[in-house]
Amino acid sequence: MAAIELDGVTKRFGTVTALAEVDLTVEEGEIFGFLGPNGAGKSTCINILLDFVRPTEGGAEVLGRDVREQSTAIRERTGVLPEGYDVYDRLTGYQHLEFAIETKDADSDPSELLERVGLSEDEGKRKAGGYSKGMAQRLVLAMALVGEPELLILDEPTSGLDPNGARLMRDIVREENERGATVFFSSHILSQVEAVCDTVGILQDGELIAKDTVDGLREAATGDTKLLVTLDADGQSVDDAVDVVTALDNVSGVRPDDGRLTIDCQGDAKMDVLNAIEDAGFAVEDFEAQESSLEDLFATYTETEPAEVTPEQ
Repeated sequence: MAAIELDGVTKRFGTVTALAEVDLTVEEGEIFGFLGPNGAGKSTCINILLDFVRPTEGGAEVLGRDVREQSTAIRERTGVLPEGYDVYDRLTGYQHLEFAIETKDADSDPSELLERVGLSEDEGKRKAGGYSKGMAQRLVLAMALVGEPELLILDEPTSGLDPNGARLMRDIVREENERGATVFFSSHILSQVEAVCDTVGILQDGELIAKDTVDGLREAATGDTKLLVTLDADGQSVDDAVDVVTALDNVSGVRPDDGRLTIDCQGDAKMDVLNAIEDAGFAVEDFEAQESSLEDLFATYTETEPAEVTPEQ
């Protein structure tokens, strides 16, 4: 059974089309990464899954239930970390969790949840109005984990977290998935998605333009491998090597730099490139293949500059 299924979902706000005939299936047990530029329609899609917004056309099911007809039953089995969630200033961390536990009629232990997200007992007793942004994000993540949900919907889950907090969040995502939960993970920090997700969907201008594993996206994108080749020219002109490589099929670019060539090519063309260089009389001192990162693939599919990523996260 699919954990999430969108069937021809369109959402218009007046003359603005936020989603256009989106078909999307997320299988049970997946960690699914949901990507897109700002304004692509990701938040609208999440709001439809939670029945906060109704689609103009099409339908959606979550955990085998229609989001319009059975939204309450869906929320009971779903943990949500929404983007920009505001905690209640006058309530303590413990009180937030007790409220979530009571709402879901769960038997979760607030102390264990706080410890799991990296908040101390003393911090749990403090009013959330005094929390930093990172502490508040950890608290809301703990609330999403109440009741061991079958589905976790995480919208920008590392927002406000320091590198240690981001790593802890990734560990929790993996642990929840190993427990059996499906995770729907929306983020603009592409390295976070690449680190944990099985499958990735890219939304642009309200349309789902790609959905596959990261490796599958690499195979479908052109120029998906960067090959760095260090030459022993032995008196030969490196320009000759450039001409040889440029003439090959599945090579989209060659850039020489002080005896080294940077070659953009299809992944399965690497050996053809190396053989052609050696057949032309050049000795290859060293070579390194660099697979395209998710940032590069994102830029390829959306025809934009690679998204900014916080490396330490």
